Amino acid sequence: MKKILVMNGPNLNLLGTREPEKYGDKTLADVEALCSEMANKHHYAVDFFQSNHEGELIEKIHEAGKLFKAGELKGVVFNPGAYTHTSIALHDAIAGVGGLPVIEVHISNVYAREAFRHQSYVSPVAVGVLAGFGISGYGMAIEALISRP
Repeated sequence: MKKILVMNGPNLNLLGTREPEKYGDKTLADVEALCSEMANKHHYAVDFFQSNHEGELIEKIHEAGKLFKAGELKGVVFNPGAYTHTSIALHDAIAGVGGLPVIEVHISNVYAREAFRHQSYVSPVAVGVLAGFGISGYGMAIEALISRP
């Protein structure tokens, strides 16, 4: 069964308790359940990964690139958290693995927030971006990824 990787960056392990007025009351476990349900509906498996460390996220992207080239991975749904706005290294990792479809997801609408959140280093190397739909954005991203040829 082909897989989809769902990656989450820093502080997303705090979902459900972190600023619920911005991120809601759903937990990372709720995100995982939603993603598994959506993927299973389409006969895909989901691997989940969350890290507060940039280097671990980069290593996971490198691994995902190899799995994609081997035909074992459909692509990545990625919420880079605050690294969205700071990490040229994540941009370079995605670009460096060549061809790996990545859909960038944000729970809140980053464009309705502080100006520093309006810049994304991931968007230029992503095949699409979803922001502001709460955790439903993850399900939308999975469906979008699956519908890609």
